[in-house]
Amino acid sequence: MADDGLITIGVLARASGLTASALRFYDDCGLLVPARVDPLTGYRYYTEAQQERAALIRRLRAIEVPLESISDILSGDVERAERLLDEHVGELQRRARTAANVAAKIKRTLTVGSLDDRVALPAALLAEAFEQVRSAAAGNREIPVLAGILLEASANSLTLTATDRYRLSTRTVVSRDRQGSDWSVVVDADLAPIISWLRRLDEIVAAPTDQGLLLVGDGAERHCQLIDEPFPDYRAVLSSLAPVRTRVLTARLPLLALLENTSPTVKFEIDNAGLTVSDSSNRHHLPATVTGSDIDLYFDVTTLLPAIHTALGPDLMLDISAADHPVVLRSATDGDLTTLAMPTWQPANR
Repeated sequence: MADDGLITIGVLARASGLTASALRFYDDCGLLVPARVDPLTGYRYYTEAQQERAALIRRLRAIEVPLESISDILSGDVERAERLLDEHVGELQRRARTAANVAAKIKRTLTVGSLDDRVALPAALLAEAFEQVRSAAAGNREIPVLAGILLEASANSLTLTATDRYRLSTRTVVSRDRQGSDWSVVVDADLAPIISWLRRLDEIVAAPTDQGLLLVGDGAERHCQLIDEPFPDYRAVLSSLAPVRTRVLTARLPLLALLENTSPTVKFEIDNAGLTVSDSSNRHHLPATVTGSDIDLYFDVTTLLPAIHTALGPDLMLDISAADHPVVLRSATDGDLTTLAMPTWQPANR
């Protein structure tokens, strides 16, 4: 310390955590001017009060506050200093988000590039397809594979299929890009968190791995649990369907509303006048376009309702071959979703 109460640049450097060269730099730019400079030696001396300013400068530089802003912050205007600090922190946060997005894209590139067999498609489209077909999966685990969804990647598409033996739903979606060989896996249909995540993304890459079906999107990863059992030959079921004898085209939402407020079993009476839906106490007539033979069918509502609920578009088409054969439900505006619903036996008291 100098005799006149001033401290040397070395003492200030140790007290503030700044190097002597940094203190000389802040002197040259006018941010921390010494109290006295020896005219002969050029040695700088500071007051003890300047230690606090030097320490503040060090802390501000540690969070990358620009020099011009530091001068304003230390000017004594508290309101302006607080505003400048808030603006700087906001800029740091924006830069951090940008860096995180870039890093996520790089990580995704590294992960995706290591996958030999993969398919890329719109994430929202995959979420929609999962939602549509999983209603046909079994609600219990008596036969584990029936509680799953079969995914098949081939050509430029991904096909999803589920069945509980009373219903069958299959949906094909076109991929944006595909690499590698054809593949198929069965994933557990308990996918609610995955579906919610997919709806927030733009594109998803799907690939089979030893740990399950890997989904990669926006730098994040999810795994769908696999069911290691052979899936039923649903194509044999579809190809063995009897010829259509009756076709019904009706509005989907009125039929859906009826089934949501009816008895467990309903009767469909189909003739050239349209479609009549009845249960133990009520009969409701719905306008419908009917071609082919008159026919009566009985359904368990728990079987039919999910199939109609997940159909797309305002209209629903039913292809019927016989009262004891699967009924094929199709959306009139989206032909790549097909659902089979098995009628039930006619109740003995009817």
